[in-house]
Amino acid sequence: TQTFQELEAPLEKEKAAMLSRVATLLTAPAAHPEAGSGQAAAADPGGCPPPTFLSGEAYEELLALAAEYDFLIFEDDPYIEIRFTGEPLPTMLSLDGDGGHVVYASSFSKTVCPGIRVGYLVGPAPLIKEITTAATNTYISPDMVAQGIVYQFCVSGRIEQSVKTVSAALAERVAALTAALDAHLPEAKYNAPEGGYFMWVELPEGTDVAALEQAAAERDVVFVKGADFVIEGATNQLRLAYSGVTPAQISEGIERLADAYRSL
Repeated sequence: TQTFQELEAPLEKEKAAMLSRVATLLTAPAAHPEAGSGQAAAADPGGCPPPTFLSGEAYEELLALAAEYDFLIFEDDPYIEIRFTGEPLPTMLSLDGDGGHVVYASSFSKTVCPGIRVGYLVGPAPLIKEITTAATNTYISPDMVAQGIVYQFCVSGRIEQSVKTVSAALAERVAALTAALDAHLPEAKYNAPEGGYFMWVELPEGTDVAALEQAAAERDVVFVKGADFVIEGATNQLRLAYSGVTPAQISEGIERLADAYRSL
């Protein structure tokens, strides 16, 4: 799988048409309005496979390309507040300043509660107005009760404590997950997450993760195949979710996953 830098390094001005096609491809999973004649690219700093995770330097390069070729970046980052180790990461929105090339999306469902279903967009005012109009025409009225709950929760200051509570709980789950993998599935390679809900795991080359998915399901364990996130490759990789299970359940789940792996 190519990194963004490898994909864009040879780009020259005469290849602007190619960039437009690549940018459109990157936005395939996300709905977005077009801004004028520009295109759009999507970036998700949390929960994506490591091959597509952009460094701070890559952020700057992507923003420079957006300015040069006039395309829009859709930055989807609902996990930024729940970072329990490492250094805080800047958003592309903050790095863009007044450039107007980024629309930033986030959600309160990760910091207040999953069922609240309230999110927000930040971006150029004319574009946000167009999106607001399109949204209103689609569902007539948003959930004002849920929005009111979130507003009161934020202005009361309780959201800060909620973020701390969620982050501490997730850190505990990551510790349980890494310990269980080391104990029961030492063949697995991973980088322990510094935040978010998911861990990307790589199994030895040649592992049939599609077959593992079925064997794991027979043991009541569910994960997402790595191949579901990329155009090609990642057939020996998978994504594990740890946010909605207890440390004890994580340990049991990894034991069952290891048993499924050894049954292949």
